Amino acid sequence: MPDPDSRGRFGPYGGRFVPETLMSPLQDLEEAWTECRADPAFAKELDRYLKDYAGRPTPLYLAGNLSRRVGGRARVYLKREDLAHTGAHKINNTIGQALLARRMGKGRLIAETGAGQHGVATATVAALFGMRCAIYMGREDMRRQALNVYRMRLLGAEVVPVLAGSRTLKDAISEAMRDWVTTVRDTHNVRGSVLGAHPYPAMVRDFQSVIGREARRQILEAEGRLPDALVACVGGGSNSIGLFSAFLQDETVRMIGVEAGGAGIEPGKHAARFAGGSVGVLQGTRTFLLQDAGGNILPTASIAAGLDYAAVGPEHACLRDSGRAAYTHASDEEALRAFHVLAELEGIIPALESAHAVACVLRDGPAGGLGDLILLNLSGRGDKDVRQVAVREGTEVEGL
Repeated sequence: MPDPDSRGRFGPYGGRFVPETLMSPLQDLEEAWTECRADPAFAKELDRYLKDYAGRPTPLYLAGNLSRRVGGRARVYLKREDLAHTGAHKINNTIGQALLARRMGKGRLIAETGAGQHGVATATVAALFGMRCAIYMGREDMRRQALNVYRMRLLGAEVVPVLAGSRTLKDAISEAMRDWVTTVRDTHNVRGSVLGAHPYPAMVRDFQSVIGREARRQILEAEGRLPDALVACVGGGSNSIGLFSAFLQDETVRMIGVEAGGAGIEPGKHAARFAGGSVGVLQGTRTFLLQDAGGNILPTASIAAGLDYAAVGPEHACLRDSGRAAYTHASDEEALRAFHVLAELEGIIPALESAHAVACVLRDGPAGGLGDLILLNLSGRGDKDVRQVAVREGTEVEGL
């Protein structure tokens, strides 16, 4: 995996655009992470928790019924991150960052969350390691992810409602950063995706790279060759970059990230940064984001709270520029159809975020250039989304 340069940049993207008060904490974090990633004892401890606590390796499953629906000679494999502890890939990163925070002598964790899965995973490791924990979450996301709000509180975390702005992930990140400015001596800010100021994009990628390493080994064992295409949803982009990282040197493997097309590619109706965005700076990093001509951040919209964010990780922007990865988008309606299709065909209810990747495979498949052997990262399970989908579809479900 290529590291960012000395300024924390992937080509023209990334960097460290933060207030002076955060420069020293970020430098301290970079030094601690550089030390830990070279320490065999840290790697051994991380591997032990990933195996014995998070349940790794997660399976690679040949989805036969889905493959037949896709058509042609398609064989679609699902990397089952939905089976990791807490129900998503987020636990890989939070275990790593909690171990790092403990080494740095931090006793408190804070985090932002949109869909709630990163918040749950952060609250989980805080409980595991005996740390205090506060999770910032937009009021709108708290409404549509009420189950995860309860899970975080059950795990002992304080859930702090964010009432500013659109009351979604962007605003939650801003509030977490304000907290960190004043509490940095005892607090570690657990970023949930490959976003923010250096070293977060590279550090979170490294913690999520276990997905790609496992998937590469598993597909070679199952098929005797590499896949034609990798497909994963992209909000900030940690699950996708984690998968892509092990295949970057394999030029024959296409890499496709799927953004949130929302209700259409019009300002304020989607979160497809590469379809409707431009280069700018947001919350510590230079990347592609949704903004108007004056640089004001545009509202975003997606049925999937975890994709509802105005910027994308800087390494994704670099991969897109180089042509090594391609990015498309799926609409809310396409994601909803995919949500139902996977449940009905395979008995697997995907997170609405992951359903965007499923929608891409259903829509494009071999005929769309994905090839016959497709590896899809199922980044999370959909328990958290069942009530939201039922309400949206007007289904009366007693007790929901």
